[in-house]
Amino acid sequence: MLTIPFLDRGGTFTDVWAAVDGQPDIVLKLLSVDPDNYDDAPSEGIRRVVEQVTQVKIPRTQSIPKEHIESIRMGTTVGTNALLERKGTRHAFVVTQGFRDLIEIGHQSRPKLFALDHRKPETLYDVGLTGDVLRIIKPLDYDEVRSKLAAIKQSGIDALAICFAHSYLYPRHEDEVAKIAAELGFTHVSTSSGVGAKMIKMITRGSSASADAYLTPEIRRYVETFARGFDGGSLDGVRCEFMQSDGGLVNYRYFSGLKAILSGPAGGVVGYARTSYDGKTPVVGFDMGGTSTDVSRYGGEFEHVFETTTAGVAIQSPQLDVNTVAAGGGSILFWENGLFKVGPESAGAHPGPACYRKGGPLTVTDANLVLGRLLPEYFPSIFGPTEDMPLDASIAREKLAELTRQINNETGRSMTPEEVANGFIDVANEAMSRPIRAITEARGHNTAAHNLAVFGGAGGQHACELAKKLDIKRAIIHKFSSILSAYGMALAEVVQEMQEPSSEGLSDESMPSIQTRVEHLKLDVWKSLLSQGVEDKAIRYDVYLHLRYEGTETQLMILQPADNDYRAAFEKEHLRELAFLFPATRKVLVDDIRVRGVGASTEVSKDNERLTMELQTTSFKAVNTIDAIKKSKVYFAPMGYQMTPVFLVEQLKTGDVVEGPAVIIDKTQTIIVVPSSKASVLTSHLVIDLLEETRVVSTGLAELVADPIQLSVYSHRFMSIAEQMGRTLQRTSLSLNIKERLDFSCAIFGPDAELVANAPHVPVHLGSMSYAVKYQDMLHKGNLRPGDVLVSNHPECGGTHLPDITVITPVFEADGKTVCFYTASRGHHMDIGGLNGTSMPPDSTTLYHEGASIRSFFLVRNEEFDEKGICDLLLEPGTHEGCTGSRRLEDNISDLKAQIAANNKGAALIQALMADNGKDQVHFYMRKIKENAEVAVRSYLKETRKKYGDEPLTAEDYMDNGSIMRVSITIDEEGTGTFDFHGTTCEMLSNMNAPPAITYSALIYVMRVLIGSDIPLNQGCLKPTKVILPENTFLNPSSGRAVCCGNTLTSQRVTDLLLKAFRAAAASQGCMNCMGFFGRGGVGQDGKPLPGFAYNYGETIAGGAGAGPTWHGASGLHTHMTNTRTTDIEVLEKRYPILVQEFSIREGSGGKGKFNGGCGVVRDFECRAPLTFSMISERRVTRPYGMEGGEPGALGANYWAQKKADGTYTWLNYGPRGQLDMAYGDRFVVHTPGGGGWGRLEDAVNGQEGHRGNEFQPRANGSFNAFLAAQLEA
Repeated sequence: MLTIPFLDRGGTFTDVWAAVDGQPDIVLKLLSVDPDNYDDAPSEGIRRVVEQVTQVKIPRTQSIPKEHIESIRMGTTVGTNALLERKGTRHAFVVTQGFRDLIEIGHQSRPKLFALDHRKPETLYDVGLTGDVLRIIKPLDYDEVRSKLAAIKQSGIDALAICFAHSYLYPRHEDEVAKIAAELGFTHVSTSSGVGAKMIKMITRGSSASADAYLTPEIRRYVETFARGFDGGSLDGVRCEFMQSDGGLVNYRYFSGLKAILSGPAGGVVGYARTSYDGKTPVVGFDMGGTSTDVSRYGGEFEHVFETTTAGVAIQSPQLDVNTVAAGGGSILFWENGLFKVGPESAGAHPGPACYRKGGPLTVTDANLVLGRLLPEYFPSIFGPTEDMPLDASIAREKLAELTRQINNETGRSMTPEEVANGFIDVANEAMSRPIRAITEARGHNTAAHNLAVFGGAGGQHACELAKKLDIKRAIIHKFSSILSAYGMALAEVVQEMQEPSSEGLSDESMPSIQTRVEHLKLDVWKSLLSQGVEDKAIRYDVYLHLRYEGTETQLMILQPADNDYRAAFEKEHLRELAFLFPATRKVLVDDIRVRGVGASTEVSKDNERLTMELQTTSFKAVNTIDAIKKSKVYFAPMGYQMTPVFLVEQLKTGDVVEGPAVIIDKTQTIIVVPSSKASVLTSHLVIDLLEETRVVSTGLAELVADPIQLSVYSHRFMSIAEQMGRTLQRTSLSLNIKERLDFSCAIFGPDAELVANAPHVPVHLGSMSYAVKYQDMLHKGNLRPGDVLVSNHPECGGTHLPDITVITPVFEADGKTVCFYTASRGHHMDIGGLNGTSMPPDSTTLYHEGASIRSFFLVRNEEFDEKGICDLLLEPGTHEGCTGSRRLEDNISDLKAQIAANNKGAALIQALMADNGKDQVHFYMRKIKENAEVAVRSYLKETRKKYGDEPLTAEDYMDNGSIMRVSITIDEEGTGTFDFHGTTCEMLSNMNAPPAITYSALIYVMRVLIGSDIPLNQGCLKPTKVILPENTFLNPSSGRAVCCGNTLTSQRVTDLLLKAFRAAAASQGCMNCMGFFGRGGVGQDGKPLPGFAYNYGETIAGGAGAGPTWHGASGLHTHMTNTRTTDIEVLEKRYPILVQEFSIREGSGGKGKFNGGCGVVRDFECRAPLTFSMISERRVTRPYGMEGGEPGALGANYWAQKKADGTYTWLNYGPRGQLDMAYGDRFVVHTPGGGGWGRLEDAVNGQEGHRGNEFQPRANGSFNAFLAAQLEA
């Protein structure tokens, strides 16, 4: 008798499902780590399966016989854990000269937006090897390569990762170096062109090669160890396959570390896709485990992403779009700053939740236990020191009662422990609903039009209430839901992918050559699948083209349509996901050609068909509650405890209907059926339908009392609205600057125009938009109508600099007369005209040099979009000498319409919130959330006064032109801080002037950073502050002054100044290093060259962070008021006539001290055509200061290297800012400043590493988390 075990080795438990002919299914769940009983959980699981099949005891000391095993399929966290715990293989990283720090710098953005003590993810490699011989444009020096690799091999490292620029197109040099390494005895070599997706972007491809070299040897060692547990010490004769991150199986011999990262979760996605999809209604997957929750989506096809970040490591490889939320059963419950907070910290398996009897903290599991949603008598008795005791409800109640007393003491409320526990559950559900909305709505889907597939050990306890929050009407729970990842292995198929880049346009002429390449890829896939034992007749192929519009960076992976009309399929997907199309004349480009070969599974699930059929044909009948095995007290808000019937799954039969409230228990999970819902029992499923409830809408203020639970929920709701506005803006925008770089912010404001919630997009926008909304509110009070939309960018009207255009939409009450909210979005428009055709001219001295300035304009009035009026404003700069109007009106208009769409999305969500809860309640909690932020800031200021006394906190610093920036902070006993900037130099005849909104943005950012916890970002943060900005200083300039650099440079200096006054950190680089280059071109109808530039490129460049009292400053990352990503080297070189010669950390540029400042970077550009370079920078004259005896960081520098006829260069110091024309072969080299040190160098402890900041939280994979990261990096 043969069996096929299917296993999922998770972080806490290993799940096993096995089917045996003529016998019941075997289901096992065992601890993944139990060294006292067994060495390897999957081997132990298989041993137990074979024992049950043969009814013969197999001692653990004996190898497992293979004659009863037909095959094995497994998902494993071995690779994931090695990555998370940094326990992979030592290896060297070989990279193109000039890019030794490619992975350490990465995208140059910091992982935590509001932190001073930045901790960058550790690089995976031990040593790096670079050399001139490795540039693709030069011949490979085989002797030098061999010599350097031999030295590395001699040092004890025998694994290698190789990444050369543009190797996705030209892999030959990588392959040749790999061949030399193999000859020298390296046991593992990963090339960036040979692993992952083989796509453009050197940073992610190089990081992927390093990850593969780090993880694959660990995977192979694990497989070898696993194989030794079987007869003969091998898997010979047994087909063994592992699940990959893309949802496909692969033979164990080909299983690699890079493709193992989502091995376990991928099984769950396959599981619910094959068991809980009715063929019509798309499904959201909700996998709630002990530490975290995975969410995903399935609508008939698996959704893949190709670039993700896991544990701080960039990965370029096909993965299912799974997004992890830091909210699981073990997530810790906090009462912090007057708000309920769940996670992201987790109790883990050890000590685990408080009820595990190991001294753990209060968690979501404890809250469910106290509420009666977990019944200890039906839970395994595996807890306590002896691991044979039941869950301890008494300790959970005791700790919850203690926390309740603290909450009541601080709030004056009289909440019960049950109300507190239920509040935490509500907040956890709210947190989990946000990414689900994002992964559906971001791609143009309606969240409510989905079913919810529930699995994982804790999913059944939250399914109904989570579905309610999402307006989802049906939750589906499969009979194997608690082991669905293991069951998914049985339903998965062997998959092999091949992909190669393309640079062709999509046209009838190009299709024959594309099809020829497809056939070659199919042949390679066919050979690979045959080698894995897949039969020829079982293979099918899915062909994809990675398409985008010319001039954009938004790529869509398009499956070959039945009629082969790729363009039509692309346009359909583009319209659904991005909400617009270009004219039919716009060219579509093919970036990649992909073939996915699938070997059909022998195990075909009929669960989807059975689900659909049984829902249509089964006669359902409600079960009588007297048939319940018992009744138990379960808490449901708002009723309180209810005597609730408890049913065992095995006592229910197909057609039974269990009406809520009820508890349904199977062997491995508890399912809560809430009131106003019903659970229908099918052969393989439990289907919970949520019934319509009568909503009671709050009216009037008399009954409203601040509830900290609702306060926490509303905080999530308001932030979620701002986030969804951002997703809408990103989806519907056209320009690269908004769609790709996400240089925008979205926010909602109260009827008084005060900030309610601002999604953390661009730090320099924080708080400043409120002043723009206030200006429009005052200007048009009483004259606004429904449908009106205003636009403004003027620095005297709450703007920062002119390219940042704010679109403002009033939201009205039902009477159409009273404004109840405002929604607003601010986006950076790359071209709004200006001096010499650029909106960021380094030599501007007056505002009109910087482009179109708009004080107030009705973009929409009487529901009509005034395109002519806005175009006239955008073209107006062309009337000034030396200036042009916008040359990208199409982008401007499209992005302004996208901003309107984002505002309308926010308005609709606000109106829905008021419809559900009443305007009075929504406004009440809007005010209370602002009060909550105010209390947090006021408390911090009081503590600061206690620490430093009532003497003013003062600081001053010098700009590079000698201007002084000065602040004096006095804090009174009530915790109100007065920030007085008297002594600051007069305004400048340059563009370094900063409108007042900039200082307010810096202040709200600094307050959030210094408080150090997650408080709402709203107007309340500024309530305890009074800011005095003397007029006609460069922090409060007069009308018409140039301001474009105040936004990018002066903002950084103001931030450092405030941190200096609070004695919080040494100076960071104090600059954004705004660099751009421009190419002339284009001819008018008269045959004369058009004014301005035909194309342009701009970026900001990272530097060093300042050290602090307990940490070293980080190197090569953005600080404070910006966090923009760098453009990948390969993308830059492909799109523009430029060669990046170097991008590395500028060693030694950080200030020395007890704790050292971070180092800046070197960025070296070589012109491949005549170009005009522009540079705007600071800290080229005054060094970033150290604190408490620490040394200052090194000055930055900008160099022009003029190429001479003999190939050598003349080096010229370019100065802090300016614009110059450069010839072919010239180089522009930027050395960015380092951060200041902290403390005296002589106080440094020998070998002291210092605290490098908060532990970097590993980021989950998937599109939602990628967007969230990009938001923080805009």
